[in-house]
Amino acid sequence: MARIAGREIPGNKAVFIGLTYIYGIGQTTANKIVEMAKIDPHKKVKDLTEEELAKIRDIIESNFKVEGDLRTEVAMNIKRLIDIGCYRGLRHKNKLPVRGQRTRTNARTRKGPRPNTIKKKK
Repeated sequence: MARIAGREIPGNKAVFIGLTYIYGIGQTTANKIVEMAKIDPHKKVKDLTEEELAKIRDIIESNFKVEGDLRTEVAMNIKRLIDIGCYRGLRHKNKLPVRGQRTRTNARTRKGPRPNTIKKKK
């Protein structure tokens, strides 16, 4: 298993699939990284040489924000929205859907289980 950006990449996966295990890298970005490094995208991660791994690490470090830095930035953005008290911030604060979804029905994932409003008689 190769270690890139603080993440273990499974050795039996193709390079362009293995890179998607890193937070902040999807398929499109993974393909761009492989193209920039001039590596065959279907080559297995375990077959990569140290030079190829170093190329991939350098490209990711210099061009992309991933893992801890990205998670921190997202958390700070949400905190900023909450602090300024905008609509999106209030939705985050109240743990409700943020992007305009209906809540009269179909928001159970975000709102949690229904409160048991019917009292059973003993």
